[in-house]
Amino acid sequence: MTENITINMPEIVPLYPLREIIAFPYMVFTIFLKQEDMPPFEEAVLFNNLVALVKLREEPTGELFPALHEIGTLCKVMQINKLAGGGAKVVLEGVIRVRLLAIVQQTPVALSRLEPVREFAEKSMVSEALVGSLNALLKIALSYGRPLPDDVMKMIDFIDNPARLSDLVALYLNLPIDELQKLLETVDPLERLKKVYMHLTNEVQRLQIKGEVQAEVTKKVGKSQKEFLLREQMKQIQEELGEEDSRLGEANELRSKVESAHMPEDVRRIAEKEMRRLERINPASPEYTVSRTYLDYLTTIPWQVSTPDNRDINQAETILNEDHYDLKKVKERILEYLAVRSLKDKMKGPILCFVGPPGVGKTSLGKSIARTLGRKFIRISLGGMRDEAEIRGHRRTYIGALPGRIIQEINRAGSNNPVFMLDEVDKIGADFRGDPASALLEVLDPEQNFSFTDHYLDVPFDLTNVMFITTANQLDPIPAPLKDRMEVITLSGYTDEEKLNIAKSYLVAREVEENGLASMAPQFTDEAIYRVTHDYTREAGVRNLQRNIASICRKIAKEVAQGKKARPIVNPETVSELLGAPKFFDEVASEKDRVGVATGLAWTESGGDIIFVEATKMKGKEDLILTGSLGEVMKESVRAALSFVKANCAELGIDKKMFDETTLHIHVPAGSIPKDGPSAGITMATAIVSLFSGRAARRDVAMTGEMSLTGRVLAIGGLKEKVLAARRAGVKKVLAPAKNKKDLEDIPENVKNELEFFFVEDIREVFVQALNPTSPAPTAATSARTPAGAPPPQ
Repeated sequence: MTENITINMPEIVPLYPLREIIAFPYMVFTIFLKQEDMPPFEEAVLFNNLVALVKLREEPTGELFPALHEIGTLCKVMQINKLAGGGAKVVLEGVIRVRLLAIVQQTPVALSRLEPVREFAEKSMVSEALVGSLNALLKIALSYGRPLPDDVMKMIDFIDNPARLSDLVALYLNLPIDELQKLLETVDPLERLKKVYMHLTNEVQRLQIKGEVQAEVTKKVGKSQKEFLLREQMKQIQEELGEEDSRLGEANELRSKVESAHMPEDVRRIAEKEMRRLERINPASPEYTVSRTYLDYLTTIPWQVSTPDNRDINQAETILNEDHYDLKKVKERILEYLAVRSLKDKMKGPILCFVGPPGVGKTSLGKSIARTLGRKFIRISLGGMRDEAEIRGHRRTYIGALPGRIIQEINRAGSNNPVFMLDEVDKIGADFRGDPASALLEVLDPEQNFSFTDHYLDVPFDLTNVMFITTANQLDPIPAPLKDRMEVITLSGYTDEEKLNIAKSYLVAREVEENGLASMAPQFTDEAIYRVTHDYTREAGVRNLQRNIASICRKIAKEVAQGKKARPIVNPETVSELLGAPKFFDEVASEKDRVGVATGLAWTESGGDIIFVEATKMKGKEDLILTGSLGEVMKESVRAALSFVKANCAELGIDKKMFDETTLHIHVPAGSIPKDGPSAGITMATAIVSLFSGRAARRDVAMTGEMSLTGRVLAIGGLKEKVLAARRAGVKKVLAPAKNKKDLEDIPENVKNELEFFFVEDIREVFVQALNPTSPAPTAATSARTPAGAPPPQ
């Protein structure tokens, strides 16, 4: 049916373009206008108080008609109230939809030609069902808090016209203005009602979800408020009883530690995140202990705590001299570091590697350096370490995980710039758990260790302020990349004079104090110390010397405890009486020159020592027998020496036929000890030539040097240690490669004065110096005495 609306609508009506709102029929609304927008409404008096409101499609650039929508609303001006500041408040009522036909006048007042839009609202089961559903949805929306005026709700209950109901409901939907315009332009009331129903359904669904979320939030907030109130009440009760919540107190203590730890910003963020996580974990959970331990480490590590360096170079030199005798190179390097440190505040700590035989003071030197610099001292032993996690720590996912030794020890020291000694770096192992030497590559690299990341902490820690010192007995086992990162300083063995000074300045006083003889301290004569050094020790360092001095002091203490008179002086006779028979002898001085036995010099982890190479021959097929636990390199040296001798038989005065029917046997005594290295090459050749020429080798001549197949004598290492061993053994002359002449600078003057040095370039020179011109009838080479634990030559 058609809804009959009686209205006297003029053919021409004033028009006002809308921008931000949409006007619907039956709608009473208010708009506020500026003074320049008033003319259409003032002119409406001439047109039965009617004005057309049509929304703009876009801002007009010329003519107004193309910029307007086709469908608008004819409104009646109900009231105009002038405002004090200019403009007016206009009350309007929507009458009917109208179609814009033309703009007949654009200025000064827009006048439009319109025609009413006829709506056909036929009642049907569909329209009745839609009206009922719409009413139900409105009540649901109202139950979810959708605000609707009471008078509107009453009106809706009595409206059964789909056209009017759809327009009324559309007013209170939160729809975009373009959607409202589309509803206005939907002329079919039933279609318009369907669209409104769909929009209202979406609105109800949004309200439903919002209500559910709000209910959940309210529930949680209520629970949190309840817990907060209960905690506050519990706290108040505990305060009244004089008690404290242990968990709360622990959390507050940790939070205070985090704030006062002076962590880097990125570490602080991680600590605060872990702190929030800890507060949510049940204390009975294993995760609580893991998180608590982690925070303990983060807060106790000395991120910004350091000890001030002692920059007084003169005082540092005095301290170094007080603690250690000689060691000029090491002391000079430490003083150089202090000098640079006094000129530059921020510098990377040096990475030093002390290499030398046992007992020369490598470890104690680290303590002295720490005392000199005024820093904390840390020492860990790497000997036998096989697990990479010992250096870098375990990840926190493992039960019982802890940081690596680097972070643990720095944490214990409480300073981020200690002197950190890594002892026995040459004895690190490797297995399926990783390679600790590879983990040390980052620790001992100044270009990387500014951000050393322990697996447990999982945050970077700056190690550039730490002075790392490593110690080793030999360099060969250390991987090349690790060796490249360290500044190697070699500590050679001590001479007898140096041992005497060390004993008088340090060892005797220490052992007298340790054994309770301070009030009756015996005086050790120089001869007594020399007797201990020569007859009871055979070492590069002073560890066994200290043990023997301690043994003498204990025996004197025993005599005092038994009521005997304390010995005021310890002389050589006292040493022999208290320590018993000598353990070592001058190996060379006690022997005679022999055919086929040559004296060589060797370098070992314990310093230098002498070896005897014995050669003998027997009738049989041409063959070579090698005994004495010789390594592959040493065996090759024997074969090279034998090939040289065979090739130069005529020159050496040897009958070549002797080799065809002779089996040659080379033996190096102390057969249970493995021996290897190329530096016994000239010793092997000398023993072979002595055997086949019948010329005895001089026992007071010791030699060292690698020999090539053409007879050239090549350079070797460890000359100082070998020379000191020769001196201890009673050798008078030392033969060494000419290329090692430069190493004489490292040998003390008194040693050079006691020994005769002869530097050779060719093996023939060795034969001239080491073999007697003529010898008595050749005798079978007999086994020469060799010091216990004879070392492998190199």
